[in-house]
Amino acid sequence: MRRADRLFQIIQILRRSSRPVTADAIAGELETSKRSVYRDIAALVGQRVPIRGEAGVGYVLERGFDLPPLMLTADELEAAVLGAQWVQGHGDAGLARAAQDLIAKIAAAVPAHLRPLLLDASSRAVSGWSTIPPDRLDAGIARAWIRSGRKMAIAYQDADDHLTERVIWPIAIGYLNSARLLIGWCELRQDFRHFRLDRVTDAQFLDERFPERPAILRAKWLKTLEQAC
Repeated sequence: MRRADRLFQIIQILRRSSRPVTADAIAGELETSKRSVYRDIAALVGQRVPIRGEAGVGYVLERGFDLPPLMLTADELEAAVLGAQWVQGHGDAGLARAAQDLIAKIAAAVPAHLRPLLLDASSRAVSGWSTIPPDRLDAGIARAWIRSGRKMAIAYQDADDHLTERVIWPIAIGYLNSARLLIGWCELRQDFRHFRLDRVTDAQFLDERFPERPAILRAKWLKTLEQAC
């Protein structure tokens, strides 16, 4: 690997991690020596890349630093296209349009020799749109309520046609191959619950904010999933 490529990859490794990354970990991923990593880190710091840390502890890239956004490898481009294709086939209408726009924006900006990787990618996501029942809840508004941390009142019809009314604290929308789910803390059940969007018969978007930050609730929800496995 050329040194310029290695320097770029070190920045990528640090950028994708929220915790300090040790020289051992960087050397292992790049298949090089720790001594080379130390030299490369010193070179990056000398070029005013805001890396903090020290040998034996780990390194972090300070927030606010970025590289030109479209310096992408062939695999990264195919990953972006594959993800966007999946969203087109499984996301709600708003996200499906956004995925199309994303591919178009990337195609307009990448060098000409990389465009075939976008327009005729070797990796394909098979559309599952026709297998997903239509939503009875506007997922776009639900996403806005999730971001703002506000409550929703819903009427929900389960698989046995039982209808219940709930006040929930929405924290995420899950996109599965066969359904889309609204995930939230249910005040009625005092626990996290998953609601299929095609079974939400009515929804009121309330102004009242719930007491915990959505990110904290998502972390708690993920922990419950881990404990259930």
